[in-house]
Amino acid sequence: MSQQPPPTPDPPGALLAGRVIVVTGAGRGLGRAHAVELAAQGASVVVNDLDVALDGSRTEGSVAAEVVDEIERSGGRAVANGDDVSDWEAAAHLVAAALDSFGRLDGVVNNAGIVRDRMFANATPDEWDAVMRVHLRGHFCVSRHAASHWRELAKEHGPVGARIVNTTSGAGLLGSVGQSAYSAAKAGIAGLTLVQAAELRRYGVTVNAVAPSARTRMTESVFAEAMAPPGEPSAFDAMAPENVSPLVAWLCSSESRSVNGRIFEVEGGRITVMDGWQRAASYDEGRRLDARSLEPVVGRLIEESPVPLPVYGS
Repeated sequence: MSQQPPPTPDPPGALLAGRVIVVTGAGRGLGRAHAVELAAQGASVVVNDLDVALDGSRTEGSVAAEVVDEIERSGGRAVANGDDVSDWEAAAHLVAAALDSFGRLDGVVNNAGIVRDRMFANATPDEWDAVMRVHLRGHFCVSRHAASHWRELAKEHGPVGARIVNTTSGAGLLGSVGQSAYSAAKAGIAGLTLVQAAELRRYGVTVNAVAPSARTRMTESVFAEAMAPPGEPSAFDAMAPENVSPLVAWLCSSESRSVNGRIFEVEGGRITVMDGWQRAASYDEGRRLDARSLEPVVGRLIEESPVPLPVYGS
């Protein structure tokens, strides 16, 4: 395999000049904001979107092409792509589209997703499978093909300096009432991020995730009122999806080379490092535990451990 050409030197102010980034679900909301920001920072962008409704059903149009037009009008470089990220062969075609269009691949921003909200006692297998397929399998398929490409390059030429930015959610980190499938899928993405980060670092690939808090099609009903009080105009819309994109752009850059396996919550102008599962209070009997004597032991352990953050909506 031929060596991937080096990116062109960054001109002043261009964080991502010469880099090529794939963004999935980039036709609307967060994905569109990411694609536009990445292009503004100098990246060439593959704008991927299947153009579906919020529940994953097909619609007519080409929102990806509209985003490409917007980027090109601003002087950037982008191509549209309509491959299904949850389809193994289509995901391979998406990665190939970056290489065919721009000659290299430096990053993947996994953003595509759907929702099928339902209280758990009413959830159906089809709804569960649809959400898992787009979110979790979609993250796997695209990243897996990109990782294979970077691994081969690294074997021949050394570390590649590539980036994966996954999209989890507060629902995945804390849980969310009425969103069992979505929460489980997003929790899976958080776990996937940790494993990818540990395994792909040897090839010069870092993997991190963002948990955005923003107004999109998925959250517009939740955040419809999250604006300045009536009569008090504000120049800063804290729930705009564009607020999340600067961190995504930075994580795609060479400057983030030392950051790996971390998850960041982003809301408005605030970035928070989310701290995952870790061992809290512990007790060792020194022999096999006796179920009849565990009530005071477990009670004491819970008292000595941090109180977990509440599930959204609880």
